[in-house]
Amino acid sequence: MIGLLYKFLKPHWKAALLAPILMFIEVLANLWQPTLMAAIVDKGIATGDIAFIIHTGLKMIGVALLGVIGGIGCTITASIASQSFGADLREAVFKKVQTFSFANLDKIKTSSLITRLTNDVVRMQNVVLMSLRMLVRAPLMCIGGIVMAVVLNARLTLILLVAIPILLISLVAVSRRAFPLFAKAQQSLDRVNAIMQENLAGIRVVKAYVRSDREKARFGQSSRQLRDITVQASRIIAVAMPIMMLVMNFSIVAVIWLGGLQVTRGQMQVGEIMAYINYLTQILFSLLMVGMLFMMLSRAQVSAARVSEVLTTKVDIQNTPHAVDHPIKSGRVEFQNVSFRYPQAAGPPVLKNISFIAEPGTTVAILGATGAGKSTLVNLIPRLYEPTEGKVLIDKTDVRDIKLETLRGSIGMVLQEPTLFSGSIKDNIKWGQENASDEEVIAAAKVAQAHDFIMSLPEKYDTKLGQRGVNLSGGQKQRIAIARAVIKQPPILILDDSTSAVDMGTEARIQQALKKATKQSTCFIIAQRISAVLHADKIIVLEDGQIEALGTHEQLLKTSAVYQDIYRSQIREGADISA
Repeated sequence: MIGLLYKFLKPHWKAALLAPILMFIEVLANLWQPTLMAAIVDKGIATGDIAFIIHTGLKMIGVALLGVIGGIGCTITASIASQSFGADLREAVFKKVQTFSFANLDKIKTSSLITRLTNDVVRMQNVVLMSLRMLVRAPLMCIGGIVMAVVLNARLTLILLVAIPILLISLVAVSRRAFPLFAKAQQSLDRVNAIMQENLAGIRVVKAYVRSDREKARFGQSSRQLRDITVQASRIIAVAMPIMMLVMNFSIVAVIWLGGLQVTRGQMQVGEIMAYINYLTQILFSLLMVGMLFMMLSRAQVSAARVSEVLTTKVDIQNTPHAVDHPIKSGRVEFQNVSFRYPQAAGPPVLKNISFIAEPGTTVAILGATGAGKSTLVNLIPRLYEPTEGKVLIDKTDVRDIKLETLRGSIGMVLQEPTLFSGSIKDNIKWGQENASDEEVIAAAKVAQAHDFIMSLPEKYDTKLGQRGVNLSGGQKQRIAIARAVIKQPPILILDDSTSAVDMGTEARIQQALKKATKQSTCFIIAQRISAVLHADKIIVLEDGQIEALGTHEQLLKTSAVYQDIYRSQIREGADISA
């Protein structure tokens, strides 16, 4: 945690340094006040010296104003430092997440990343704010109060020697019991966020299946678990205040009793007892602040560990030192004995000894049952995952030897789940090519068969989309995602079951338009419908992570029993499927 604080506070060292200095001024003012008050009682009121009372009273007002200036200045500078720290830390975590591979994202779930970017960063930010104020104020007040109390009357120090250890032991015991609960609370918050995210994203499915009651019960159970853990921790922490008040009240009684005896003997004055009680209160309250801050630090330590886990996560897919930046030209793709296993996954590899060549400008279709490894295979081309064994070559260069920006910038990809962003339809299509003209946007939309439905909308290409394109149908979202990929004019185009939500007629028109628009591109098509791959230059049939058959439609009908089964299951006997 200290490392994170130092790294992200260092750029804002001026505000972070000025805050304690201003707090020091406020502490000095607060420590001076009881002495001035004692002087008014013992020298002014006792002797009836009005001039002394007025003079000392004005001095107290001046000291109080100085303390106010220090306190306000400390709050302002501490807020600037803490907010800047939080903004920088949040940005660093977000940037780090952007570098994650799919394997990294599999390890740290999205719901947990959201909690770390919000709740955990805010918790650390608040600790910085409190530390720059209370972590300076409390020790200074405590030490300064002890010094002033001893100078005022050393005989009453015995009270402090008894009260302070009792309070410290109590605070340490409370913190040790509460700390493990803080970690559980953050994990429970992750679960709450996960359920909430799933339900908000899939609210239509929940309503369609009338599962609202079940989901409310599931969320309620997780929410109650978070509540119970938080309440349990809060109860433990709440014990600290009664203990502190008990110790303080006994201490004050002891000061009044012992101080009263010294007053009767002429060894102490009434004003000094009042000042001593003031210092005693400051000391004990300072210790309580230290204890509370320590518990905040304990909670923040949990958050810091979670944030640090993101920042220190080793990104398993990075540019190699000798990676080249040459643009991909032909788009020739070759798999050489490629095998893949998900990190820390049990069982056999997802892909086993995959070898084939996709020549430039050809269309390669990939068929297979669910779980055969189709999506995993194409995810290896842009290095979203790294092969466990073997090589993936583009233009005869290992993809690991091509800079990631160049590699992925040369590939247009439409994933199984089309993701759109808030903004206009035009913005979403131009997401694939930021500097594209309106004419290029329209051309890409026409290829994806999206132009007609876009023009039927009230604001056409300027129509604003809700989060994840919620105001569009599944087929419309898929077509916009295809347009986003096509507008790049990439040497390699990957369509991962990207027409599953459109009708067969629209799918056929998309395939024809794609063939013309991307005739220079090497195209990979994953499809569930065999009608979408009939005219592919090469069809790969995957089964249990292996290539069961490879060839054209005509060749596979003669040689592959698996392909024949797929064909028969989808095409009626005697139907004309050549169109």
